[in-house]
Order: sequence, then structure tokens, then C-alpha cells
Amino acid sequence: MPENVLFDQFKSILESIEITQDRFDTIQIAEDFVTSPEGVTKLDSIAMRLQIIGEIIKSIDTKHSALFQNYPLIDWKKIMKLRDLISHHYDIINHKIIFDICKNHMPKLKNTITQIINDLSTNP
Repeated sequence: MPENVLFDQFKSILESIEITQDRFDTIQIAEDFVTSPEGVTKLDSIAMRLQIIGEIIKSIDTKHSALFQNYPLIDWKKIMKLRDLISHHYDIINHKIIFDICKNHMPKLKNTITQIINDLSTNP
């Protein structure tokens, strides 16, 4: 098992994905994010985790941008742009977009991050 910063960064991303999926588990439709105080809390906490994921990816991209070219199923630039949007324009975050990300994109991201971690483990 490699013990390095890059490996730890991907492990942190995986942890945030799992936390996000756990929090999203009871959300059935996008409006569940905005129709109750609990829903709004989940929206806020999920957005924070998406921001963390984007921040770590942005940090990795700065030092290891070629790495992401090996995993083209993910639009890494969109993840970084979402981070910027959440950080600087949270007031215009659309709950329907967050719902779509959680429902349709997080499973693919989780699989890809898991693959990267496995690849880093076998090729440190």
C-alpha cells in the first residue's frame, strides 16, 4: 500500500463520495432537498462534500494533470468548475443539478476513484 500524498488525496475523495452517497440515500426526488429543514441540511452538507472533492481534484490537477488523462470517463474539469461555483456562488446552486450529480454521476466517479486507488496501489 503506497503511503504518499497522492494516494491519501484519492482516499479522501473516496471518503467524501461515500459520505455523500450515505446522505443522499433518503433523497428520492430533487425537491426533497428543498421541502424540509432536513432536506436543506442534506443539500448543504452534500454541496460541501462536492466542494471538497473538487478542491482535492483541483489540487491533484495542479501537480499531476496527466494522471486524469488515463481516466477519460470522468469530466474532471466540470468537477473543478462545480467546486468554483459552490465556493464563490453558492447562492445560485440549483438543487436539481446536485440531485442529478448524486444520482447519475457519483457512482461512476466512485468507480473511477476506486480504480485510481487500485492503480496507485499496484504502481506506486
